[in-house]
Amino acid sequence: MKTNTVLTALLAGLMLSTAVAGPALAQSDAPFRLIVTHLEPPLVPNSVMDLAVELGYFEREGVNVELVRVQQTPSALAALQSGDGEMANVGVDALLQIIASGADDFRAVTSPNKSLPFMIVAKDEIATPADLAGASFGVGRVGSLDHSLSSLVLGSLGADIEDSELVNLGQPNVRAQALMAGQVDATTMSIGTWAELPDTTGLHVLVDQDAYYEGAPVVNKVNAVPGNVLEERAEDVEAVIRALIKISRDFADDPQLWIDAMSDALPDTDTAVLDMLAESFAQSWSVNGGMSASELTYTADWLYGTADFEGQTPLALDQWVDFGPVDAALAELGVDDRMDPADR
Repeated sequence: MKTNTVLTALLAGLMLSTAVAGPALAQSDAPFRLIVTHLEPPLVPNSVMDLAVELGYFEREGVNVELVRVQQTPSALAALQSGDGEMANVGVDALLQIIASGADDFRAVTSPNKSLPFMIVAKDEIATPADLAGASFGVGRVGSLDHSLSSLVLGSLGADIEDSELVNLGQPNVRAQALMAGQVDATTMSIGTWAELPDTTGLHVLVDQDAYYEGAPVVNKVNAVPGNVLEERAEDVEAVIRALIKISRDFADDPQLWIDAMSDALPDTDTAVLDMLAESFAQSWSVNGGMSASELTYTADWLYGTADFEGQTPLALDQWVDFGPVDAALAELGVDDRMDPADR
């Protein structure tokens, strides 16, 4: 056998053994560290990041994702800035602030869970948003996030939160307990808080989470990467986004997949709660990467009108968002028109 033939055979054998061993990494054999701000899979669509690791979605895209767990967005951004991760799931408000303070190469590239799962819950006698006029409405505090967003939502429904008697109550669990005890007539809470209430007799969901987001399409969290990662590990970034889109589409197609995965991840969670949550998330999955230009623009415009951003010069959309990686993923996967608009 000639030398060339032997070499060709050896190379073919090496390629075959590599294929059998598993998929080649998208770009780098180094771990791709994804920083998250929860310590276990959360009972919201953001759980796709944890479950994509557990169910092999990242592996199938050829990227070696490791989750780095911290407790809050400031810690996630600090870790990203110091090079302790390649991507971080962070609040949009904090991302805008850190870019303005000098980290001007940070960019949002996807959002596996755009919205806070807020809803307005009220006593049964409050049948419509208009019935809130003259009723007591529990808020964290006047000017808090729940107060500000609920004001937008009710305004979109033809009601004015200022027509209610606002009661400062603090944390969501305190507000929920006050509502359950009859101390207020309505309040804003997350779907998770609602699911955990021991007794909802006499209460009902006045504005569900889909209607809430429609009335105030504020994107809460995005996955951000620094410029060097976008430049040096572009294929890995795209692979991460593809995996998150694929798992989001699978859960949208078959909610039982999410229920089963969460049951395995959190075995102490009541299956009835998971069933209810899965139903409520029917229109919440980021099947196109969660990067609607109109929603991101709305979010920034709203944030720049709040007290925390007073006096700051607004960033243009391209100064904090890069659509390139998600558009590359969608060019391969196609756009899912059921939810999660991919407008640019």
